[in-house]
Amino acid sequence: MILYEYPFNERIRTYLRLEHLFGRLGQLMPRDAPLDHHFALITLFEAMDVCARADLKSDVLKDLDKQKSHLASYRGNPAVSEASLETMLASLDEAFTQLSQQHGKPGHELTDNEWLMAIRSRAVIPGGTCGFDLPAYHAWQHGQPAARRAELHRWAATLAPMARAIALLLQILRDSGQPHKMMATAGQFQQTLPQGRSFQLLRLRIDESTQLIPEISGNRLMVSVRLMRQDAEGKLHLAREDAPFELALCV
Repeated sequence: MILYEYPFNERIRTYLRLEHLFGRLGQLMPRDAPLDHHFALITLFEAMDVCARADLKSDVLKDLDKQKSHLASYRGNPAVSEASLETMLASLDEAFTQLSQQHGKPGHELTDNEWLMAIRSRAVIPGGTCGFDLPAYHAWQHGQPAARRAELHRWAATLAPMARAIALLLQILRDSGQPHKMMATAGQFQQTLPQGRSFQLLRLRIDESTQLIPEISGNRLMVSVRLMRQDAEGKLHLAREDAPFELALCV
């Protein structure tokens, strides 16, 4: 099954983008190849750009506080595991403390590193990080993998509080959605959303063997899914066939 996610607002869209970047960074840093560490740095710069949004940190802190208050209301509920609840509340409290105690925007400390900022400025130019452009960076790439990894981990640590907070918020959001089996008729599916509920994320799973690609759109009133099939030239066309999938709406 392939999972597709569709965010209903800009805040969740930003969270998903950051999760994608942090996930890529986590895969690249443990490797040894200079090329992997080059793309780890590029990913680090991308994450810094997203974290530079003026309202991001405050939005994340507000969401952490909101989730703490919401989950705390379940204390004493016999249907809820007290141990699991306290573990999650402790994780939220720790994430809130670590992020709130971090001065400025996540990753801002790295902007004082002239060597890193030279690479960042050249990275936006096609081929701009060649050895003749950045000889010091070229030498760094030929250094010991363990030394490069240590520096990457040190630089990435400036984004760690944000990464932990985003991971927790998305985990709670995803857990709020119950998957239901649906059927697209002649390649199309529409569902009216219940009024009075503000959904933030749609999760769709479809069997990869169908080779169908969902084209998702939605707003506070309705969700629409069109199942597409890619032809030999890469163009997408509506697949006019019935096909099952799973759908979860998360609040």
